[in-house]
Amino acid sequence: MATSWTPDQPIVQCVDVRKSFGALEVLKGISLSVRKGEVICIIGPSGSGKSTLIRCINALQPITSGSIQIEGIEVTDPKLDKLALRRKVGMVFQQYNLFPHKTAMQNVMMAPIHVLRQNRDEVEARARTLLAKVRLAGKEDSYPGELSGGQQQRVAIARSLAMRPDIMLFDEVTAALDPETVKEVLVTIRELAEDGMTCILVTHEMNFAREVADHVYFTDRGVIVEHGPPDTLFTAARDARTQRFLSQVL
Repeated sequence: MATSWTPDQPIVQCVDVRKSFGALEVLKGISLSVRKGEVICIIGPSGSGKSTLIRCINALQPITSGSIQIEGIEVTDPKLDKLALRRKVGMVFQQYNLFPHKTAMQNVMMAPIHVLRQNRDEVEARARTLLAKVRLAGKEDSYPGELSGGQQQRVAIARSLAMRPDIMLFDEVTAALDPETVKEVLVTIRELAEDGMTCILVTHEMNFAREVADHVYFTDRGVIVEHGPPDTLFTAARDARTQRFLSQVL
């Protein structure tokens, strides 16, 4: 997995990415780049290909054509070591996907111990620190069923961070939450961004995107319609499709 990538190059580079499911082309030539430490938000109507794109970035979906590179590693390479990629790229989904019979602590510890074969004591110390980081100190022994949706989502974030990724992907992580628990998850993501974590978020939380993003991409029907800094995109969108979408959600 050795590459010639250096931190002054994009940490994520997508070039003319296309993805079809049978006859349906979902991504129609997507190109974007993300630099280390950047926060990128992808917005757009349902069905515009946002979630498919970040699943392709993490090699959860194979692309039909084009190129995706993570730290210079070609994600489409048939010889790709997916475990090594998962260590670089963490992902948090709309559904928490926690093991219901495992405590918060055990959920966070599982992958480093069983997948990476790391020392249990070191992993436990890291898990305790991460749960405190997402403001769940005191909930280490709680089971998912004893936690609110927002708390479960923060356990899922801590679980991804336990693999020590360089990049975090968030796919509509607040979509399944009650309104009162959305804020606590967004605060956690904001703190990660402030700590310098490279983040790519698919989100419908426009105010949040406006606050935390370095760059916002608006997608519609499988293409990037336009993109730019949030202050520009949200106040002076050029394309009629972007203007129409923002008028409906802001």
